[in-house]
Amino acid sequence: MRRRHFIIGLGGALISLPPRARAEQTALPRVGYVWVGARGTDVTSGPGLRSGLADLGYEIGRNIIFEERYAQGDSARVPALISELLAQKVDMLVTVGSFATLAARRATSAVPIVFASSDPVKAGIVASLNRPGGNATGVSILSGDYSAKWLELMKEALPRLKRVAVLWNPENPLELEQVKAAAQAFGIDLSVFVGSSGEIDQSFTSIANGAFDGLTMTTDPSLEPAIPRIISFAAERRLVAVYPFGSAVEQGGLMSYSVDLVGMWRQAASYVDRILKGAKPAELPVEQATRVELKINLKTARVLGIVMPPSLIARADEVIE
Repeated sequence: MRRRHFIIGLGGALISLPPRARAEQTALPRVGYVWVGARGTDVTSGPGLRSGLADLGYEIGRNIIFEERYAQGDSARVPALISELLAQKVDMLVTVGSFATLAARRATSAVPIVFASSDPVKAGIVASLNRPGGNATGVSILSGDYSAKWLELMKEALPRLKRVAVLWNPENPLELEQVKAAAQAFGIDLSVFVGSSGEIDQSFTSIANGAFDGLTMTTDPSLEPAIPRIISFAAERRLVAVYPFGSAVEQGGLMSYSVDLVGMWRQAASYVDRILKGAKPAELPVEQATRVELKINLKTARVLGIVMPPSLIARADEVIE
């Protein structure tokens, strides 16, 4: 009888523990997540990953611990945040973009890494898509395969297009080469400007003084938090703009041409699940995003005085009236 009372009392004591203590008692898996921007600016990776984990039966705080770190727009802080997560003994790191993933690879060869990257082979993250090797795997958007289309879409919307400004991150140069090749093919004068948080204001000033017709940006996580400011600037300067993030059109951007990044991160959640269940990153092929979507905001087009060709509207996957 006394033994029975003791067991019930012990169970009550465990239930009364605070959530973090209970998590430690039950040894929940710990996943570390690093985002270069501020909390809440990861409108694709964070929501997509959480949604994918929920679909797989994970509930943050109940059967998985989600350790989040945010660099507040300063990419130089990313390596320190990764070291901080490793000191917390996370079971896995989830990294957004090539820069953060390479920083994680340099920091550990033992802790599994799940990433999303534009081209992980060219970036030196994995040996090949089919056999990544090492401790990292994930999803690739291979943005170079479709980034050349951005200038074509701009030219179709504004046939007189001559000068285009590109915002980019010098730490992630791969995609820019495709855009430059497209500019040469279309006879467009292309100028490149740094889009990082510390230099974007100066870039805006230079673009404003440069008599540009159009604006685009590379698919870099460090630029995503600046999208609202870029949209506002493009509207103020009346620039035809194409974005590599579909969420930009929902925020008032003119056009976007990109993969479904939220869906891609839901897909990345399956890697988290499989690795937690014992799979080895080296043996999990990197999956490629295959669907590319064109979105158009006709309301923004009217404000800019741009008449979108019916053929372009007909090809759009989503049109905002």
